[in-house]
Amino acid sequence: MTQTARIVGTIEYREGDGQAMEIREGPVEVDITEIDVTLSWVDGDSHGSTAIPIGDFQRYLNEGKIVLDASGAAQA
Repeated sequence: MTQTARIVGTIEYREGDGQAMEIREGPVEVDITEIDVTLSWVDGDSHGSTAIPIGDFQRYLNEGKIVLDASGAAQA
């Protein structure tokens, strides 16, 4: 299931074993599967994407760091 959301707090991810990187605040696409959640975004001319565990996604929702758009706010 794909929907839109907004990042409104600090969300970090890692590319492989690299250092933590922050997803900038703003709109993201959210694709929820049985095992993880993929966040995709556009930042200027670059596109970013990362998969996070469902538990982390739910925690970010509960903490108010990710806000799902009202047009179909599904819970993981």
